Amino acid sequence: MALQWMILAYVVAAEAAVAIIVTLPSPKAVKSRIVSLVSLVLQPSLFIIPFSAFQLLDIYWKNEHRLMCSGETCTAAERDRYEKSIYKAQRNAVLCVSACLLYWCIYRICKYHRDIQSMEEVEKRYKEE
Repeated sequence: MALQWMILAYVVAAEAAVAIIVTLPSPKAVKSRIVSLVSLVLQPSLFIIPFSAFQLLDIYWKNEHRLMCSGETCTAAERDRYEKSIYKAQRNAVLCVSACLLYWCIYRICKYHRDIQSMEEVEKRYKEE
């Protein structure tokens, strides 16, 4: 079960690196090449959205059907295990949400860059006329 969370963590790290690379100031030619490359990669990497949604549903289902450890019937080890599972679920939920949020941010940054390029082309055409 930990493999899916490891994959999601690596995807979030890669998305964060791509977001940083896309937002760094660079010359226009380099920036347009980077954005076009990232735009090509965005569509195949859309799988992360349903994958994260499925993982969030899994976290919710496990949270709803988790045995509660409260009262005097729980031992210290059971209470620690219960708290550890809660912390893991919270960490995994943050991973899922950050994966979706970073994907959306990268998509919007690339879209804004393409819109700016098209506006610059229109402006250049109007100046030539």
